[in-house]
Amino acid sequence: MVCPKTGEVRTAQLFVATLGASNYTYVEASWTQSLPDWISRHVRAFEFFGGMPAQVVCDNLKAGVTRACFYDPAINRTYADMATHYDTAIVPARPHKPKDKAKVEGAVLMVERWIMARLRNQRFFSLDELNAAIRPLLDQLNSKVTRHLGASRRDLYERLDKPALKPLPVEPYVYAEWKQFRAGLDYHVDIGRHYYSVPHQLLKQTLWTRITARTVEVYFKGQRVASHVRTSGNRQHSTCRDHMPAHHRFREGWHRARLDAILLPGSPGKRPL
Repeated sequence: MVCPKTGEVRTAQLFVATLGASNYTYVEASWTQSLPDWISRHVRAFEFFGGMPAQVVCDNLKAGVTRACFYDPAINRTYADMATHYDTAIVPARPHKPKDKAKVEGAVLMVERWIMARLRNQRFFSLDELNAAIRPLLDQLNSKVTRHLGASRRDLYERLDKPALKPLPVEPYVYAEWKQFRAGLDYHVDIGRHYYSVPHQLLKQTLWTRITARTVEVYFKGQRVASHVRTSGNRQHSTCRDHMPAHHRFREGWHRARLDAILLPGSPGKRPL
């Protein structure tokens, strides 16, 4: 892909997902394999399939799997949050075990032959342009009748996979990033160079935060203890009065003129101590 302004050449990543019985395949280009791209491609793949499988067998991508283990893998909390929203289970393939995800390995080979090979000599100037070129080729791939089955992936999807899929939730998943923070001595957490309050009893405690484009939610031992409207990084404070200790609430709203009136007795118009 070529930047139209600078001429810089950049390589895109391809996200490939396929259903287990029919091999019905979804393909989309993205810039990176980062967590936001990984999650957004899942959401669009589920919408493309029109339903939810009982489980998702994924590669051991660092963005999605924080600790690869055959018996007890650790899933990124944002990825797990998405799975909970769609009522599905994440089952990572074992490291260096391609047979664990043989279906999608075969789909990647077909995508290389039937989509990437046909686009290899073309230049694209945006992701939207590239994905627009991928879509008709993907439709052809899913509609192609296979010789050994005598049916296309789309036909098999309509007969086998579609009736077995669970319905999608009413609302699509809203990307939320989970991070751990320690509350400071001022019972605030620093998120993106802005400070959000938590109950003062939790100062110096390690807390989980759920960060979306519009909100910041704070959790302690699985319970939500604070919720704020997200603000741009301006080094200011968003403080809820209920989070303040009593002596802080007593002094809330004090300003310079009021302090001068209290601390400078004897001056005209000033109240003595």
